[in-house]
Amino acid sequence: MVADDEYFVSTCSHVNESDEMDACGRSRLAWLRGMRGKGLRVKVGLLDGEQAGFAYVMPIEVSPWGPLGRHLMFLSCLWVLPEAKGKGIGRAMIAAAEEEAVRQGRKAIVTRAFHHDFWFMPAAFFEKNGYEAARTSGKEVILWKRFDPSAETPEFLQPKYEYTAAPGKVVVELFWHTFCETSWIEAQRVREAAAEFGDAVLLNEYCADDREVLLRYQRPRGIFINGKEIGWGYAAPKEGVAEAITHALKSP
Repeated sequence: MVADDEYFVSTCSHVNESDEMDACGRSRLAWLRGMRGKGLRVKVGLLDGEQAGFAYVMPIEVSPWGPLGRHLMFLSCLWVLPEAKGKGIGRAMIAAAEEEAVRQGRKAIVTRAFHHDFWFMPAAFFEKNGYEAARTSGKEVILWKRFDPSAETPEFLQPKYEYTAAPGKVVVELFWHTFCETSWIEAQRVREAAAEFGDAVLLNEYCADDREVLLRYQRPRGIFINGKEIGWGYAAPKEGVAEAITHALKSP
């Protein structure tokens, strides 16, 4: 990633989409710059000189959303614009990520993928590029390519969460991190929704950017209201969060 790529990357290709996305991009860019000293790199795919995709790679020990391991490089997200698919950009970015892993002396490169029909991190694509399963949990799989036979197998996060009631209040607990734009936007919407209820709501935040927080709870993202998880499969809408809080306030 060079300076001309930063807006495209920091907004996850959602350029000139909204003030909300731009605010997210500014926060993410600051985080990405700060993480460079810890080994994070962004590889940008170009098609005819224009940005067409990106891939994030970082040492697994600093990844804010797992998995857990040692001496491994984590390819956390790879994305190619729909109109640029089928032109070898994804394969080229994987190769660049692998070169970065070797350059940083990592024993293997790891990615977290899915056996599903959705666009996000399809396992079949990585398997076609030489990745093998290290761990499997339902449709989710940790895939890796080893450079050193002594590489230790990575592990899935094991979420830990215990709800503690606050008498007379609705407890909203927010797990989030800066890396994923949907998580950042979701967190901001939760804050805004909770603020509308004033002292009736107790908002507890747990940011996985802090390594100690991630290891303690092993949950990089989630919204709980009085101990019950809510979610939409995408960035939670502010109105939906407010409705869930209202329901909790009315419940005995």
